[in-house]
Amino acid sequence: MVVLSAQQQSQCACAAPKKNWKLVWSDEFNGPNGAPPDPKHWSIVTGGEGYGNNELESYTARPVNVHQENGNLVIRALKEKYTGEDGIARGYTSARLQTKGHFEAEYGRIEARIKIPAGAGLWPAFWMLGNEQEAKEWPDIGEVDIMENIGIEPSTIHGTLHGPQYSGGYGLTGAYELPGGKRFSDRFHRFAIEWEPGEIRFYVDDVLYETQNRGNIPSSKHWAFDHPFYLLLNLAVGGNWPGAPDEKTQFPATMLVDYVRVYRQVHNQPLAKKGPVAEGKAVMDAVAR
Repeated sequence: MVVLSAQQQSQCACAAPKKNWKLVWSDEFNGPNGAPPDPKHWSIVTGGEGYGNNELESYTARPVNVHQENGNLVIRALKEKYTGEDGIARGYTSARLQTKGHFEAEYGRIEARIKIPAGAGLWPAFWMLGNEQEAKEWPDIGEVDIMENIGIEPSTIHGTLHGPQYSGGYGLTGAYELPGGKRFSDRFHRFAIEWEPGEIRFYVDDVLYETQNRGNIPSSKHWAFDHPFYLLLNLAVGGNWPGAPDEKTQFPATMLVDYVRVYRQVHNQPLAKKGPVAEGKAVMDAVAR
């Protein structure tokens, strides 16, 4: 991870440009306390298969793991012995939601206001996966990690693109770091991308900290982000990247989502296909090729 100079920070961590955005889809999570997420917007993924990352949790649809409360979506990870319908025994439970089959976006501003937990082994994320019309397997379908955090880095979030031949540890990636030991778990923050053909820009609280475009990959590789994507929210426990929880990790661990909103720019390309400036410094990772 490369820390930018003051001059580079001033060029990179600038306020988001003002645009004429029109809201085209949202979930404000204002359902009754204890209600599940709106099934017209979200499907709940269940199972303990590890999801390609050797994660340690079993995702469930139980209210103890996922529900609405006081205007927020609550995703809660618990330390408990649990065997799901897939027969896989795990020592943790949590929740994972997706809009697959309900909503897909193609270009625009994708934004969520989230308060994440802190602690070793915790892995909250707000992200997108490409639909499977153009390609059937990851990473060819494309993945956009709008916000990821690993609990041992409480002051840092990551924004990453994964595509064919630039996935996993070789993704196009950058990070944003809060100053002075402030932690993302201390309060809510807004995480967003602005997505146009051939380019995706990453923001924290309207601070632009990362821009990725076609020019960041060799010409021999495919830019996998010019087609519809669906949205995901989850709180993983353990895995190849964050490692396992330790004795200091506090459970239950809670991720709160105030809203998820999708905008399109008026007089720009169509977006939806149905089925205050933050303190901080930008930290950009070198693109692995």
